Amino acid sequence: MSYVAIKGGGRAIAGAAAVTEFLRTEEGLGNTCTEPPEPLKIDAILHQLRHLVDRVISEGGVYHPKFAALAVKQSLGDTLEAAFALRAWRSTRPRLSATPPLDTSRMRLIRRISSAFKEIPGGQMLGPTPDYALRLLRLDLMDESPEAFRAIAREWLETCPDAQLPDSFPKVLDALRAEDLLPPVSATRQQAAFDITREPLVFPVPRSAALATMARAETGSLLGIAYSNMRGYGDVHPTVAELRVGYLPVTLPHPVTGEFTEAGEVLITECEVVAMYEAEGGGKPVFTVGYGACFGHNEVKAISMAILDRALQKGMKDGPANPSEDPEFVLLHVDGVDSMGFASHYKMPHYVTFQSDLDRLRTTQQKSGEPA
Repeated sequence: MSYVAIKGGGRAIAGAAAVTEFLRTEEGLGNTCTEPPEPLKIDAILHQLRHLVDRVISEGGVYHPKFAALAVKQSLGDTLEAAFALRAWRSTRPRLSATPPLDTSRMRLIRRISSAFKEIPGGQMLGPTPDYALRLLRLDLMDESPEAFRAIAREWLETCPDAQLPDSFPKVLDALRAEDLLPPVSATRQQAAFDITREPLVFPVPRSAALATMARAETGSLLGIAYSNMRGYGDVHPTVAELRVGYLPVTLPHPVTGEFTEAGEVLITECEVVAMYEAEGGGKPVFTVGYGACFGHNEVKAISMAILDRALQKGMKDGPANPSEDPEFVLLHVDGVDSMGFASHYKMPHYVTFQSDLDRLRTTQQKSGEPA
């Protein structure tokens, strides 16, 4: 087929946007609804699709649950598009202040487990999780009535044990470190964290840059590369020392006194893993540690991040033996917004470059004596 020039413009773009909106309506669904559909309420998305909202918060890189729910609605549930919209909104906001390093031992926990020990200081707290349920479709939710939906909260509140939880729980790693089974806390923890929103990644990068990049990375990308390491393209087979989900108090300097004051709290997931032991500088062998933390309730992402943190530490020290240990490979390929943008750009017009490819191919065929 010969090259054909294509024309388009504002009317076509407006039409594409209009049909996207149309597909949200009853007629757009082909009148398959038994009842006239109502527009999704932001609060309904916020509470009933909370894992989806948490994922967008994390990948968007800004903690704003309501705007994350709005981005989910606007993007028709596409997490990459929603994260793109939320991150674009964040870029328009002024930066008024910065928090000091926050102490995650002060989290108001809703879930806390360890696979390293049966009993841990403060006890295991299973919390909200589908881990122990069968992965079967609940067909009763197909026609869930408002009355049955409201009854869920009443029944749970009536049967929930009225136990007083402590304000905080000790860290499992602290117990291991007290036995000299972990390396001492590095002095680099006192260094200023790398700001990936204002500084480009120029390799080699500090560990804080790697952690910040993975904290807002696309969940599936992190999982895929971490899985490659676990499966054999690497040697990190960790044990989860502690996995925490809870609300972390956020402190900011008071605008008048400068004193740090609690300004609110954010829901985060934190994972600390221990892996193979090694000896540093001829010292005694100790376990190695990987760390992961992200906004929202997203345990798979936090675990994957902790595995890759450990893998990247190994790669930075010994040189990468596998892709999952190469900081440049990992950190430049896990951002969902960047990856989506590059893949989507192929949908944009490439008429001129493809015409050049066609001309070169035809010329090559003619020179080789083959029919064009």
